[in-house]
Amino acid sequence: QVQLVESGGGLVQAGGSLRLSCVASGRTFSRYAMAWFRQAPGKEREFVAAITWSATSTYYADSVKGRFTISRDNAKNTMYLQMNSLKPEDTAVYYCAARDTIAVGTKSREYNYWGQGTQVTVSS
Repeated sequence: QVQLVESGGGLVQAGGSLRLSCVASGRTFSRYAMAWFRQAPGKEREFVAAITWSATSTYYADSVKGRFTISRDNAKNTMYLQMNSLKPEDTAVYYCAARDTIAVGTKSREYNYWGQGTQVTVSS
């Protein structure tokens, strides 16, 4: 089992930045592909970014490419999402997710473990 806890959400003005963190505990963090998803009110959960276990490859949704950066520190069992140039449409609950395979996925059903989510609100 892997337990995931997100933090770093909050209220920010458009154009601002936030950094989300996801701390993992339980089994060996470094062997899990990780991802961030988000869910806005009334919408389905959507893929944001993913990173391989070794951090050698990263993947982004087109809507965040060039503005968000995913990273991980396996020594600290922590994954990050640096979010710059935030827009009101980025407002959502952000979830970190893990899957016990090497390869990443972009669909929520491909992930075994989920955090409780952290709210990000971007005001215009």
